[in-house]
Amino acid sequence: MDPKPALPLLFTPMTIRSVTLPNRIVVPPMATYSAKDGIASEFHLVHYGKFALGGAGTVFVEATGVLREGRITNGCLGLWSDEHARAMKPIARMLKQQGSVPAIQIGHGGRKSSMQRPWFGNGPLNDADLARGEERWQVFGASPIPLAEGWLVPKEMDAHDLQRTKQAFVDAALRALEVGFEMVELHMAHGYLLQSFLSPLSNFRKDGYGTTLEGRMRYPLEVVEAVRAALPKETPLWVRISSEDGIDGGWTMDDSVVFARELGQRGVDVVDCSSGGNTPKGATNSNLQRAPGYQVGYATRVRKEAKVMSEGVGLIRDPHHAEQLLQEGAADLIGIGRQYLYDPFWGLHASQAFGIDPDFTRWPHQYAWWLEKWDKGIKAREASERKG
Repeated sequence: MDPKPALPLLFTPMTIRSVTLPNRIVVPPMATYSAKDGIASEFHLVHYGKFALGGAGTVFVEATGVLREGRITNGCLGLWSDEHARAMKPIARMLKQQGSVPAIQIGHGGRKSSMQRPWFGNGPLNDADLARGEERWQVFGASPIPLAEGWLVPKEMDAHDLQRTKQAFVDAALRALEVGFEMVELHMAHGYLLQSFLSPLSNFRKDGYGTTLEGRMRYPLEVVEAVRAALPKETPLWVRISSEDGIDGGWTMDDSVVFARELGQRGVDVVDCSSGGNTPKGATNSNLQRAPGYQVGYATRVRKEAKVMSEGVGLIRDPHHAEQLLQEGAADLIGIGRQYLYDPFWGLHASQAFGIDPDFTRWPHQYAWWLEKWDKGIKAREASERKG
């Protein structure tokens, strides 16, 4: 009998601290802007549950505000109270029951808070938004510099704001664990609060939290230290970064290598490498022309130069491409985002593309029973036609 073939790396389990990921496929945070006052609904349960049914090893719930004023839009999820946490519990339970690791990203929108939902314009709130019931609130930032003309001017965070927000990150992380999430990611990308401290495009502070790279990293690292100290040692901690602003004078990939090294020294396990977002254009939801895997090079540098595990993301669609990236050591994990929206069974289809699940054994048994017979019937018909 031939030995059982080795699994592709994409389907090889990985253990991070005490959490074992069943495969290297990650559904990264993708905002749906569909909560009411920050509270998750049946929509979120179905939305995230289908990714677990579809074979993703890890499913991250979207950017979730640690404070009410930290929501990016009126429709963003929150974890600033126990009521919000209770609404998340069925989601975490569903993900776990279906074989995925339940994970969540927590963050604060900073100067990009109180903005439009993307299908209404993805810009600052206007009269039409207010007429349909959207709320505008005071936003906060590293410096009192708006994102662009027409955007809200943020309040420069003082010592009280800094401490209150740091504690809110800690509280949200602990609430997430209490309701069943097993990994936490801190959002430090795309121009939101913590990334606005990192970037010289948005941080003009003179108080020790700006001026130099060390100063600009100070507050985000303080948040990491506080959250890491509060979490159990066995809980993995992730951080999503904008690897570069992509603008002259902004945050660079060289800065990210330094920052990732500091994150690793403070107990961060995985750096999720995205880019852009510190201007109205150029974020992950823009329409710029991009090739599959366009951001993976960032993950490669973090992995090799900062010696921290990394997640590669960026329009990765084909499972063989994902496997190639892992085989080349370009990243430790592969984020499949919009492709999972297009094909919620991407992971299961990938296992069949590699020929490691010919009998649908990786599918939910409620589906496999039907599909196995469906497949046999198709193959029998095809064989009959070839003979005839």
